[in-house]
Amino acid sequence: MPSIFIILLVLIANGIFIRCDCPSIHHCVKSNSDDNSCTAVKNGLKTDESTMALVPYDANKDILAIFNKPERVFHFVGKEIKIPQDWNNLGVAAVVWDAAIVLSEYLEAGNVHLEGKRVLELGAGSGLVGIVATLLGAQTILTDQEKAIPYLTKVATDNLPQDLEGRFEVRALDWQGSLESYRDTFDVILGADIIYIEDTFPDLLRTIEHLSNEDTFVYISCRIRYTRDSNFLKMFSDVYELKKVHVDKQRDITIYKGRKKTK
Repeated sequence: MPSIFIILLVLIANGIFIRCDCPSIHHCVKSNSDDNSCTAVKNGLKTDESTMALVPYDANKDILAIFNKPERVFHFVGKEIKIPQDWNNLGVAAVVWDAAIVLSEYLEAGNVHLEGKRVLELGAGSGLVGIVATLLGAQTILTDQEKAIPYLTKVATDNLPQDLEGRFEVRALDWQGSLESYRDTFDVILGADIIYIEDTFPDLLRTIEHLSNEDTFVYISCRIRYTRDSNFLKMFSDVYELKKVHVDKQRDITIYKGRKKTK
């Protein structure tokens, strides 16, 4: 059974917790409106007070079943891709998120020309997007934090044919660290579910700016969970022309396309 910390992290990331704003009540009934207010129920009476209501994990509802699977199997570009999941040890980096699946589908549908292009994936995690990009003909670098590199390397190596061995690379990239080892810019930058920690937003934007030029296309696949997520898109649009290019309503995932503004 995953630790309670991991359960809380994933529930928060997927919007399963209900957030309101008030003290000491017994229940909080979230309205269907767009604001964050709620109707509180205290001693059988409704009140306009607001609160933070946490929905406890119920194993019987299988909310996290998909993350508990030791392996997930996908089919892209005529290949079977097996992704082992290990969130007890690596957390969010070692599970496959919907944003990665939707972006992979978008790439496979031919919406981005990847043949022969230099592509970098940010926060690659399980590596699904980078693997699909490589299968579609890209020269790909999959990046993540140092601790995730052994896992990411194994997943990519196990899923990509030997004849593509020279077409992909796995490298550590810490957005908050030095970018000196990345001297080149890329044709395409990909990122799936990378805008959920507000403290990293300035460094993420700095990293994307460093890795791109005016001809680079940036694709960000995400679920907008909170106002802060939209704040990153506003920051990004100050530097990049930003366009919404795909919406998957069923999975609540949006793909944005960006290109540096010309000076």
